[in-house]
Amino acid sequence: MEVVAEAENGRKAIALAEKLVPNIIIMDVSMPDMNGIEATRKIVSGIPDVKVIALSMHSDRRFVLGMLEAGASGYLLKDCAFGELAGAIRQVMTGNTYLSPKIADVVVKGYLHKMTESSPTAVDLMTSREREILQLLAEGLTAKEIAAHVYLSIKTVETHRRNIMQKLNMRSVAELTKYAIREGLVALDD
Repeated sequence: MEVVAEAENGRKAIALAEKLVPNIIIMDVSMPDMNGIEATRKIVSGIPDVKVIALSMHSDRRFVLGMLEAGASGYLLKDCAFGELAGAIRQVMTGNTYLSPKIADVVVKGYLHKMTESSPTAVDLMTSREREILQLLAEGLTAKEIAAHVYLSIKTVETHRRNIMQKLNMRSVAELTKYAIREGLVALDD
């Protein structure tokens, strides 16, 4: 096994994945700028042969299911032993899915919970761009800063913000921020 690159945020992870096309990406869920769930979704849709394994401190159902639904092939907790990580990489390389034993129960319960839910969540109704804008808003960026960051006009960012607020039935950026934290789109700094 050889480490070919490291990225400190999701946007850089996407750029490096497109440039280097690695076999496996070990992805953190909580990252600034673009979280691991959105980055995984974009990487897997753009480079289908790349496998992603989540390595996170979060065992919460929203994070685990979010990563798996985004296309991750495995999920481990950061406190796992190196041997478990190496074993997970080998499992995923053979085409299998790997879940840390602590995570398997979360996945089963999440699956059973989803089977009883009939309607999609508000996050499911948002586009990938809207989720990206929501994360950046929740991280405290202004519409102008977001526009420069994702190469959109300020008007387009404001339209996305208005659409997000409409879909979530919210009236302020503070409400959006609380929602994004509660739904695991952003993490509180330790």
